[in-house]
Amino acid sequence: MPTLSASRFFAVLCLLAGATGWGIIWYPYRLLEHAGVSGLVSSLISYGLPLLLLGWLHRREVRGDRDKALWLAALGLSAGWTNISYVIAVLGGEIMRVLLLFYLAPLWTVLFARWLLRERLTPAGGVVMALSFAGAVSMLWPPQGGLPLPQNPAEWLALSAGMTFALSNVITRRIGQVANGSKAVAVWGGVTALALLALAGRSGQWDFVGTVGAATWGWLLLTAAFIAGMTYAVQWGLSHTPANQAIIILLFELVVAAVASYFLAGETMSGQEVLGAALIVAASLFSGKLEQPHA
Repeated sequence: MPTLSASRFFAVLCLLAGATGWGIIWYPYRLLEHAGVSGLVSSLISYGLPLLLLGWLHRREVRGDRDKALWLAALGLSAGWTNISYVIAVLGGEIMRVLLLFYLAPLWTVLFARWLLRERLTPAGGVVMALSFAGAVSMLWPPQGGLPLPQNPAEWLALSAGMTFALSNVITRRIGQVANGSKAVAVWGGVTALALLALAGRSGQWDFVGTVGAATWGWLLLTAAFIAGMTYAVQWGLSHTPANQAIIILLFELVVAAVASYFLAGETMSGQEVLGAALIVAASLFSGKLEQPHA
C-alpha cells in the first residue's frame, strides 16, 4: 500500500504528464492533417479506439452509475464538443491564442456553477471573472481598432471549447462520486458520437484510407493510445490532488505549448498577447480558491 506522500507524488506526475500531453497533442494532429486525415476523422479514431478497446473494462462501473445516465450523457456531449473543437481550432489557428482562449474556462466555470450548483458569486469568483475578461480583451484587442473579438473560426471554436470544458467540469462536480471509468467512457463516447454525426454524409473525408502509408496509421494508433493514457492520468491526478494545486500544475500545458509552438510551428507572441496571457494565467491560478481542497 503506497504512503500518502507517494500517492500524492504519483498524482503530481500524472498531472504533469497530462499537461505535457495536452500542450503537444496539436502536433500529431497537424501531421495527420497534412497526410490527408481531417481533424474530425482523427478525433473519431483517437477517441473511438479507446472506447471500443477499453470501454468494456469499465462496464461494471457504467452499470453501477446508471442512475446518473443523463448527467453522464451531458458530460459526454460537453466533453465531446470540447475535444473536437479544440482539435479543429489547433489545426486552423495560432496555438497559443487558441490555448489562451480555451483557458478562459475559469470565467465560464463561475457562471455555470451559479446556474447548475446554485453557488453564489464570491469575491474570489469576481476576481477570476475580472482577470479573465481583462486578459481576453488585452489579447484580442485589434491594433487597427474595433471590438476585441475572436478573429477567425478557429478562435471562436477555441472560445466555445473553453465554455464546454468549464461546463463538463461543473457537471463532474454536480454528479459527485461517479466512478472514473464511467467518466472516461462518457468522454470517449461523447467525442465519438459527435464526430460520427459531423462526418455523416461526408464520404470524401475517408479518401485517405487507400492512399496513406503505414506511418500515418501508426500516428493514428499512437494518438489514440496517447489520448487514452492522458484521460487516465489526468483523472487519477485530479482525484488525488487538491484543486488549487492541480490548477497550478495543469498550467504547465501553456509552457509546453509555448515552447513547442515556437520550435515546431515558428509561432511567437506579441507583447499585447503576453499581457493577456499573464492575466488569464492569473485568473486560472486564482480560481483554485473557488473550491476547497480535497481531504
